[in-house]
Amino acid sequence: MPGSNVVIVESPAKAKTINKYLGDDYTVIASFGHVRDLPARDGSVRPDDDFAMDWELGDRSKRHIDDIAKAVKSATRIYLATDPDREGEAIAWHLSELLRDKHLSDDREVQRVTFNEITKSAVQTAMANPRAVSQELVDAYLARRALDYLVGFTLSPVLWRKLPGSRSAGRVQSVALRLVCERESEIEIFKPQEYWSIAVGFTTPGGVAFSAALTQLDGKKLDKFGLPTRAAAEAAVARIQPQLFAVSAVERKQSRRNPSPPFTTSTLQQEASRKLGFGATRTMRTAQKLYEGIDIGGETVGLITYMRTDGVSLSQEAIESARSVIGEQFGERYVPGQPRVYKTTAKNAQEAHEAIRPTDLNRRPDSLTGALESDELRLYELVWKRTLASQMESAVLDQVAVDIASPSKDVVLRATGSVVVFDGFLKVYQEDRDDSAEDDQQERRLPAMEQNDALARGDIAPEQHFTQPPPRYSEASLVKKLEELGIGRPSTYASILQVLQDREYVRIDKRRFFPEDRGRLVTAFLENFFHRYVEYNFTANLENQLDEISDGKINWKTVLREFWTPFDVAVNGTKDLTITQVLTTLDEELGSHFFPAPTEGGHDPRVCPVCHEGRLGLKLGKMGAFIGCARYPECRYTRPLAVANDESGALPEGPRELGPDPDSGLPVTVRRGPFGAYIQLGPAPAPADAAPAPVAVEEKPADGKKPKAKKKVKDEAPKPKRVSLPKGMAAGDVDLDTALRLLALPRVIGPHPETNEEISAGIGRFGPYLKHGSVYKSLTPDDDVLMIGINRAVDLLAGAAKKASAPAKTLGDHPKTGKPITMGSGRFGPYVKHGSVYASIPKATEPDSVTLEQALELIEAKIAKDAAKKGKAPKEAEPATADAGADETAAKKAPAKKAAVKKAPAKAAAKTAAKTTKAKAPAEAPAEAKAEKAPAARKKAS
Repeated sequence: MPGSNVVIVESPAKAKTINKYLGDDYTVIASFGHVRDLPARDGSVRPDDDFAMDWELGDRSKRHIDDIAKAVKSATRIYLATDPDREGEAIAWHLSELLRDKHLSDDREVQRVTFNEITKSAVQTAMANPRAVSQELVDAYLARRALDYLVGFTLSPVLWRKLPGSRSAGRVQSVALRLVCERESEIEIFKPQEYWSIAVGFTTPGGVAFSAALTQLDGKKLDKFGLPTRAAAEAAVARIQPQLFAVSAVERKQSRRNPSPPFTTSTLQQEASRKLGFGATRTMRTAQKLYEGIDIGGETVGLITYMRTDGVSLSQEAIESARSVIGEQFGERYVPGQPRVYKTTAKNAQEAHEAIRPTDLNRRPDSLTGALESDELRLYELVWKRTLASQMESAVLDQVAVDIASPSKDVVLRATGSVVVFDGFLKVYQEDRDDSAEDDQQERRLPAMEQNDALARGDIAPEQHFTQPPPRYSEASLVKKLEELGIGRPSTYASILQVLQDREYVRIDKRRFFPEDRGRLVTAFLENFFHRYVEYNFTANLENQLDEISDGKINWKTVLREFWTPFDVAVNGTKDLTITQVLTTLDEELGSHFFPAPTEGGHDPRVCPVCHEGRLGLKLGKMGAFIGCARYPECRYTRPLAVANDESGALPEGPRELGPDPDSGLPVTVRRGPFGAYIQLGPAPAPADAAPAPVAVEEKPADGKKPKAKKKVKDEAPKPKRVSLPKGMAAGDVDLDTALRLLALPRVIGPHPETNEEISAGIGRFGPYLKHGSVYKSLTPDDDVLMIGINRAVDLLAGAAKKASAPAKTLGDHPKTGKPITMGSGRFGPYVKHGSVYASIPKATEPDSVTLEQALELIEAKIAKDAAKKGKAPKEAEPATADAGADETAAKKAPAKKAAVKKAPAKAAAKTAAKTTKAKAPAEAPAEAKAEKAPAARKKAS
């Protein structure tokens, strides 16, 4: 029997946990994330109508709202228990508005409850202290949502018209992209500076060896560039060699190191990236599971507090628990005299709850080994250690500096080191650093020495150095930079970074962000024509205004008016902007990147390699930007938008011949195709426009009858053998030997030790792979298809076999057919299955969190999609998705019309395209805006 009180939360996992803490008088039901949003079409926010906003239910929300309405009808009280952040407040407001529209709250009390952790005591305390929905927080949400929508739906069409091939432009996403692109520009223009250092080995009177660095010469203190050349270094060595040395001074001092505060959202993402190698999305998805609850010994328990926070404070209860655990586990000397109190220093701090901590510090990580998956256990251990360390005693270090001088003091060297006297918090945890240039002397220990001790000199080692460019951003350092600038907020960092990758504006290689050329073009366009809106201070100030709205200090519509009026003028100012003007600007801005200055004696990168007369420059086509010759159409040379001969494998001067194949004598070349660089054995087939071979004309028979058609016999040369270059192998680095080995693939690695069947390695449509019988396994980026051995191959295949043999999980029976619905994993990822219907589980959804209700929706959507393909779909196309522009979406949704469009006159096609752009909403920008407002973990729930 349903309870008289209905509690509405966001996710079914959270509902399951909370349901166990409340009695039979409560029914806990999930909204599955956001229930409604702005429709993905132009006009959903109307500035001319005092920023009126239209809302609509999400594709899957109607059923969930119907379930909530059904449960509410028999209830006396309704509790909105969504997450305790601004997004949670927004969802609570949407739910209350829907209940009001359905007249379900007319005679029922609707109240808001929040809890920072999902434990029995926290939930029960929250239920005893309800409040109303905060209108100030809702106003801040409305302002942010409207801003993101207006930027996306106004700026993205400008990009599509003026910069074909570009994707969306978002309010915060574009600023983050600018950071990545600017860092890349700094690296490109960086000129390394040479400098030298000199290390000298010494031995103490007691016979202990150590080394010291030259710091003073002829009474002058040497800075980093004190020895700029080899000649200067050699002169310094000559001065050192004849000298005798003794200890001139010994400095000792003691220092204390304090622990870092407990985790906020951004610091958790940073440390998980450094220590665990987790991306921001992976970190937040795992933290969401730990927060919502894990089944431990038959009881579902929330293991950490809410994971979207700027706060670094801990509750008094948590501090006392931490001090107790520290004393029991490490001894009282590790417990400081007074509890440590931390205050938020973030520029844009906005969340009022606690730092991220375990709900129970007595629950040690090793006690959860069998209950948690690997990612969950590692992240929980990180949170547990950081929280415990934050309340521990400081570490004490003895630092020693020894000056060593010649008798005349004209040559002075220094040796430094430090010794940990008391480890304190270091016994549990030490924070990692990003890109630190400081030498870590902590583990370096110096022998005992006293002033005037004579030292025996050993080897003199001069070493050449060059200054290094600033490092590319990692996920950790980019999140840190955004936080320092006051851009974004805790719940948006993961989604911002993911959107940049999804739009193919950046790529991650070796855990560092590299801007793609498409991203650099978009950034250059926005900086030149919309500079104000990608300024760091402008974006940060806008965030501050949103904070003031949530504090009730400023009206939200005032902020929107102040933003919209000049923004609308800036957009209208680009209407007369021509493609030629855009190209000229971008060519000047990015010319040094795409056409780097030639080395001495090298050819001019701007000269066309085909006609040797035309100038190469940026061009725009319907598929995006490319590089082409200015003498078009006389010269039709083009190449993809890439730096000539860069690591991506671009080959601007056509095929590069490596030499003849020793067996066949055919030429082996490296070539460029639409899908990247590849190796070819033999010459290319005749071009399509070559003169056709003469055909004998058959005379008409005397009887006038048409002769029987003869079967055409193809007389074409066989296609040459080709093989794609593995990812990471630059086209410019390939030699003849490597090319022949690639052409010889697949290669036999050896027999499997269990089945005795051979294991082979090759390159297929999806990249390098292993094959054993009928089992295929893709190689990882770290595996070399030409070098992988039998042991590594067996390990990879064992993982593939284990995955393939994993039994399907039964979610329940279909309510109509009674047949089971199962969940499994196949070649294309996780799926749910009912009968002969397979429906893929979305990437943003964690497979283990899929419920029977979600599976039913996925299956119904798949059935409807299949029916649409068979001609049973409604005439109107589906709404545009977040993966492409409106014109791209239309093309993908209606492949049958493709040929007809090609036959249409150019003018008509242009007119049709213009209508499409005007009629359809810019699908990508709002999706990016949605991503900024709702983290990946919350999307999973919906």
